[in-house]
Amino acid sequence: MLTDKIKEHIQSIYRQLLTSRKLIARYGQRQMIAEIANKLSILENKEDSLAPICLIEAGTGTGKTLAYLLGVLPLAQKLGYKVVISTATIALQEQVVLKDIPEIIEGSDFEFKFALAKGRGRYLCLSKLNMLLEGSDSLQAIMDLDGEEVVTLDGKDMSLYESMLSELNLGSWKGDRDNWKDPVANDKWQPLTVDHRQCTSSSCSYFRTCCFYQARESLDKVDCIVSNHDLVLTDLSMGGGAILPEPEKCIYIFDEAHHLPIKSNNHFSSFAKIRGITTWLEHCKNLIIHLIERKLISEVKKDKVEILIQALSEESDNAWYLLEELVESLISPEKYENEIRYTFSSGVIPEQIRRLSVDFVSKYAALISDFEEIDSDLRQIIDEGSNLELISLAEKWCPAVGATLDRAEASLTLWLSYANKDAEGAVPMARWVSAKDDGGIVEIILCSSPVLAASNLQENLWEKCAGAVLTSATLSALGKFDMIKLKAGLPDQTSYLRILSPFDFASSGKFVVPKMNCDPSDAEKHTSLLISSIPKLLTEKSAALMLFSSRRQMLDVMQNLPRAWADMVLCQDDYQKTQLLKYHRHRIDNGEGSIIFGLASFSEGIDLPGKYCEDVLIAKIPFIPPNDPVEMTLAAWIEQQGENPFIKLAIPEAAMKLVQASGRLLRSENDTGRIILFDERIVHRRYGKTILESMPPYRLEIFLEDLSG
Repeated sequence: MLTDKIKEHIQSIYRQLLTSRKLIARYGQRQMIAEIANKLSILENKEDSLAPICLIEAGTGTGKTLAYLLGVLPLAQKLGYKVVISTATIALQEQVVLKDIPEIIEGSDFEFKFALAKGRGRYLCLSKLNMLLEGSDSLQAIMDLDGEEVVTLDGKDMSLYESMLSELNLGSWKGDRDNWKDPVANDKWQPLTVDHRQCTSSSCSYFRTCCFYQARESLDKVDCIVSNHDLVLTDLSMGGGAILPEPEKCIYIFDEAHHLPIKSNNHFSSFAKIRGITTWLEHCKNLIIHLIERKLISEVKKDKVEILIQALSEESDNAWYLLEELVESLISPEKYENEIRYTFSSGVIPEQIRRLSVDFVSKYAALISDFEEIDSDLRQIIDEGSNLELISLAEKWCPAVGATLDRAEASLTLWLSYANKDAEGAVPMARWVSAKDDGGIVEIILCSSPVLAASNLQENLWEKCAGAVLTSATLSALGKFDMIKLKAGLPDQTSYLRILSPFDFASSGKFVVPKMNCDPSDAEKHTSLLISSIPKLLTEKSAALMLFSSRRQMLDVMQNLPRAWADMVLCQDDYQKTQLLKYHRHRIDNGEGSIIFGLASFSEGIDLPGKYCEDVLIAKIPFIPPNDPVEMTLAAWIEQQGENPFIKLAIPEAAMKLVQASGRLLRSENDTGRIILFDERIVHRRYGKTILESMPPYRLEIFLEDLSG
C-alpha cells in the first residue's frame, strides 16, 4: 500500500492545482491517480521481482494526463526512478511538454525537471556538416549506399549549412531540427544526420560538442522524459539504455497505448527488394575500392569481401528468377493499381525459397563479419593511430562502413525470418511477396512481420522495466481487454481498470443510422448513395468530418459530388494533417462550410471542439481490410486453435475503431452533434447489435432518415 507521506504529497499537489487553475475535482481523475499510485507502490518493496503493470482505459474528459503525472511522478522521484512518458503522436507529445507539465509546475509547489527526448535523426551531425561543406566523397558514398541522390550543393544550400555552423559556434542553436529558425526540407536535412551504425560516438573528433550526445547527457539530469513509442522501441531493440535510461531504472507511461502493439510489429518487420540487392552490392564494391585506394584496408581483406559480394550477386539473380516464376504462377494474387501481392498461408513458404534464404543467411552473415572487421580497424586507427591524415580519412569513411553494416543487418533479419521455420504451435511470422511496377521497372519485394507484438514486448519491455502504465480512451473492445492483452503480451500481474467518460452522451450526441437498403459490399451502389446523401444531411455551413475505410471510395465520392459540395471538401491526400485542420478552422471561423475527408488515421488524434465539428459521418463499420498480411496470418492461426477469427478478432477490432471514430464528435462537455453511420449491418446483423451495444450511450435514431432514394 501507498505510504501516508506519499499519499498526502499527491493529495496536496492535486488540491493546489485545483485551486490555482480554478478546476473542480473529477471523480474519474481521482480514481485514476489512486489506481496508478497504489499499483506502483509495490516498488517501495525492493524484494518484489515482478514489475507492476497498470492498464487504464480513461474515457474522453477524464483528464488522464494530469492523472498519470500525479500518480507516477511523486513516487518515482522519491524512489529514484526515471519516468518516461511515451506518446504515439507529435501533437500529444507537444501538449504534454508545452502545456500539461508546465501547468503542474506553475500551479503547485511540486518541483521536478523534465526534458523532451528525440532520436538521432532530429539532431545535426557535426562531422557530416563538415563533410558537406568540404564536399567529401565519403559522404557521397553513404548517400550512394542508401540509394539516395548524390548531394550537389547550390549557393542556397551552402548558405543554409554555413548559417547552421555559425549558429552552432555562437551557441544560439543546439543542432535540433525542430528548433531551427525556419522549417528544413527533408532532402536538406537528411544529409546532416546519422544512425547509430554510422556514428563513431566517443571516437569522433566532434564528440565533446556532439549535438545528440549533449542532449542525451541532459536526460540523466531530469526526473521525467517525454518521448514517443518509436524512440522507446528503438532504444529497447538496442538493449535499452542506448538513447534513454536503462529500462530497469524507468517507469514507463504509454499514452495512446493502443498503438503500442502495431508500432512494435512495424519496428520488428523487415523487407528485401530483390532487384535492389544487385544495385546495393555494386555500391559495396565501390566502397571497398575507395577504402583500398586510401590504404584503409588490406588487399587480402579487399579480395575476401569482393568474393563474397560476387557470390551474393549470383544468389540475388537466382532469387529474382525464382520469385519472378512464383509471382507469374500465382492463381489469385491480391491486385492493386501498380502492385500484386501474395501472402503465404500461415507464414509457410515454398521449400525452394527457404533453401535460398538459408544460402543468403550464411553469405550475409559472412559479409557482416568482414565489414565489422573493417569497422573495427577504422575505429582502431582513429583511437590509436599517429598518422593524422590517416585518422582523418578513417573518421570520414567510418560512417559509410556503418551504413553498409546497417543495411546488411537489416537484410540478414529478413532472410533469417524466411530461413527459420516457426516453432510448432507458435504464432507464425507473416510472410508475403509483392511485385511493383514503378514506371516500367518491376521490383519484387519479400516482406516479413511479427503477427503479435507479445514476445518482443515481453522480452524487451515487460520483463525489464521497473513498472509501466498504459492508458488511452480506447483500450477495451466489446467491454473486454482481451484484444490488447493478446496483442501486447501483457503479463499476468497486469491490473485493468475502465473509467467512463463524464460526458452526458445521451443529451449531447445522436447516433444516426439512416435507411439505405444497401449493404456496403455493393460498393457501387453504396458509393452512389453516399454521394447523394451528403447534400441531404449537411448544409452549406456545416462543419463535418467524414471517415472512410477505403481510399478508392473516398476519392470516388469526392470526385462525383456536385461542384458546390466538392469545393467544401478538404481531403487528407491533398494536405498535411496540421495544414488541413488549419484550413478547416479558418473556413469555419469565416462562416463558411467545411467537410474533412479522411481515412483511419483521422479517426483519432483529431481535436475539433465545438463549432469545428458538429457532424461525424462514417462510411461503414471499420473492419480491418481482409487482405492485410499480418491480420490474415493471425486469423489463420486463431482458426487453427479452434476459434473463430471473425468473432475473436474482426468484431472487437471494428467495435474499438468505431468508438475511436465516434470520439471525434464530443471533445468537451459543451459539445453537441451527430454521428451518422451509413451501414445498416449494425442493425440487421447479430454482430452489429453487439458492436452497437458497446458504443457510448448516445441517443439513437435508427432508420428515421430514409436515404434509399
